[in-house]
Amino acid sequence: MTVLLVALGAAVGAPLRYLTDRAVQARLGTRFPWGTMTVNVTGSLILGFVVGLPVTPVWSALLGTGFCGALTTYSTFSWETLTLARARRRAPAVANVVLSIIAGLAAAYLGLFLAHTID
Repeated sequence: MTVLLVALGAAVGAPLRYLTDRAVQARLGTRFPWGTMTVNVTGSLILGFVVGLPVTPVWSALLGTGFCGALTTYSTFSWETLTLARARRRAPAVANVVLSIIAGLAAAYLGLFLAHTID
């Protein structure tokens, strides 16, 4: 049953990641990976919120592992960073790493904080 819940969450998270990335790129351009950063930071916020709530393993599998796992993408973050670096765009590559890590951790903490304030 848990595997099906993870798959259901992923079936929503993965297309949402793709659509969000495309929408952000269409608006801001492709010179910097804002789309990937957006989904990763959003996923960190949601996961922090879910972890901060007293949810059952069922909801944790559906929202945390399935949805957030498919919404966020470490592999694309890594690839886009390497692509920037290989194109000798080192400053944007470093900025992508630093901003992604700081914003992701801050978003996860904010989600956790918000969950604790309503619980």
